[in-house]
Amino acid sequence: MDWKTLAAQLFPQGHSIVEQDFFLSGKAEVDGKPVAVIGTTGHTAIGVEIALAQAKAVLATVRHHPGRPIVILVDTQGQRLRHRDEMLGINSYMAHLGKCIELARRSGHRVVALVYDQALSGGFITSGLMADACYALPDATIRVMALPAMARITKVPEEKLVELAKSNPVFAPGAENYFVMGGIEAIWKDDLARNLAQAMAQAATTDRRSAHGMARGGRRSAQRVMDAVIADGQPRAA
Repeated sequence: MDWKTLAAQLFPQGHSIVEQDFFLSGKAEVDGKPVAVIGTTGHTAIGVEIALAQAKAVLATVRHHPGRPIVILVDTQGQRLRHRDEMLGINSYMAHLGKCIELARRSGHRVVALVYDQALSGGFITSGLMADACYALPDATIRVMALPAMARITKVPEEKLVELAKSNPVFAPGAENYFVMGGIEAIWKDDLARNLAQAMAQAATTDRRSAHGMARGGRRSAQRVMDAVIADGQPRAA
């Protein structure tokens, strides 16, 4: 979906979102209250410039508008695969973006993300997945890694991965599979403005993704492993 069409449906009370070099920023109204909006469009790759631009917008909201909710609009093909970005340390820039979003959450800003087109690899991990809750439109393309790339790295034949993807959401792309795994809170199929207002009102400060993944049957071990690690770290009686 075009970002202007999306913004019109999400923010019928008005917005001042602008695009510059595939980076979205601005302010909007949700239920009569202001929210900060950042994001990307055009399936853009996240290079050092756009990672810094998003981080700067998040920090500006924390500094100048304490407590103002933040909406992240996600459309990215992932981190930019260029020699220049690698030499500049693109991983550090993206980690900086993720830490800025975490700073906002810990400072009392509710952060809600919406995947409205593409969400791939590190560009998704350091933006949408850093929010209090991440939602998606039904036709969104979501994956951390394409199966051919996964096959090259894991040395598992691609044909076997394709077969596994038919029954296991961990290997399969798509909004529905990420919903089953808990990474996506819900898929919005109608009235985007109403869904966004509800998401803002219900945004939790605790990470519920592993619990959702276990309850939905998409990730059956993650929550149990986390609980075991936490229990093992508790002080024991002498």
